[in-house]
Amino acid sequence: MTQQVTENPVTRTPRTSIRNADLSDLAHMLEAQNGRKLDVVAPASSLTVANGNLIMSGAEPAMTSQGRMYMADGSYRPTDVAEEGFAAKLGIPVGYLRRMRTENPALYDINVCGWLEQDPARKFLIRAFRGDASENGRSGEGVARAFLSDSYRLIDNFDILTAALQGVEASGHRAEVRGCDLTDRRMYVRVESDQVAIQARELLRGYRSPFTGETGDQLPMISAGFVISNSEVGSGAFSITPRVVVQVCRNGLTMSKDVMRAVHIGAKHDEGIVQWSGATRARELELVASKTADAVQQFLSPAYVETKIAEIEREAGKQISDPAQTIEIVSKQLSFSSAVRESILNHFIRGGQTTAGGVMQAVTSTAQTLSDADAAHELEAMALPALAAAARAA
Repeated sequence: MTQQVTENPVTRTPRTSIRNADLSDLAHMLEAQNGRKLDVVAPASSLTVANGNLIMSGAEPAMTSQGRMYMADGSYRPTDVAEEGFAAKLGIPVGYLRRMRTENPALYDINVCGWLEQDPARKFLIRAFRGDASENGRSGEGVARAFLSDSYRLIDNFDILTAALQGVEASGHRAEVRGCDLTDRRMYVRVESDQVAIQARELLRGYRSPFTGETGDQLPMISAGFVISNSEVGSGAFSITPRVVVQVCRNGLTMSKDVMRAVHIGAKHDEGIVQWSGATRARELELVASKTADAVQQFLSPAYVETKIAEIEREAGKQISDPAQTIEIVSKQLSFSSAVRESILNHFIRGGQTTAGGVMQAVTSTAQTLSDADAAHELEAMALPALAAAARAA
């Protein structure tokens, strides 16, 4: 029996990354991606690898909304994320897998195929972007974007975005999306409320924005917000993480300990093209909207923000006598690269705040400068551990 999938008139592989976009740009990109998505549960016996590409065979055909038959069988070029899935599911060290791809592609094919043949009945969920269809309905080269367990629960970015914004609206709080990122791994949506802002004169005393030169003494305000994040490819749960923003420099500070999350683990999917029923999708998205409304009530509370800022201020005021040595210690403890360490030191000097809080601000301002959105969000999440490490080293 054929199944219905949505067809996108765009004939090229959809874009998969965007940095510091507005909400409209993100929504348009997600819509374009949805038109090319293909999710298939396949046994190892129907999978092989040739010239580094994943080859699917034996999948049932799909039908587009225009009534044209589409064959899921075909060749799919793996992304780095999908390759990590090969490594994790088949027990091949990812570094070795990537070395084979670069230095000996034939050996790459032999290794992946060999391990697939070890358990031919084992099933995997392949998340892909379809290639262009030819006149005979067969696919050109597509993109394999994830190689996952067949029990992975599909919660897609566009649905998460829509449901989460419904949750924000239902909360009754005035909050705005202030920036969006999309990568091969994750979606990030930053929400902020200017209505929930507090003065943090102690925390920002002596601090100078490395971007504009304005000072925290002139604008000592911190506003409340949170980050909505989701992965379609197994790189983390749907989550809502509280975040505050220093208005003088737009540095963001995420409080990862208070994150609300929902993992992507559910019942096993049947073999073949995966589609949710309308009722199942509605239940999942109602839960997302409800969690978001709860998060808004908690994270956009003045009392919550004041409590968190007070906790930060207890360590932030400790003076740093040797910035280079302190940042070296912090970087080693938190495994920062040498380039990130140098940037943090530079931002610390430009920020002018010779305290553990100044190290924290240097971490978050450095995060703003990174073009890799995943790296930027990971670094921002390390700002509070960096504060604690700097305070201990002071």
